[in-house]
Amino acid sequence: MKKVYRLENLDCAHCAAKMETAIAKLEGVTKVQISFLTQKLTLETDCDDQTAIVAEAKKICKKVEPDCCLLG
Repeated sequence: MKKVYRLENLDCAHCAAKMETAIAKLEGVTKVQISFLTQKLTLETDCDDQTAIVAEAKKICKKVEPDCCLLG
């Protein structure tokens, strides 16, 4: 399943790369791409329900950049 999420207050490309690397390691994630320019996260998973993965991705985003919000 592929879905695009909006990121709010993503302030640096290096932080985006760190988030992308960490989210890619989550179980069930097949592909992830974060675009600093468009402020979007594209997430592909092997499951239909991304709720648990998105919850973990939100935690990762907050850990890397506390002001950043992942919006569905």
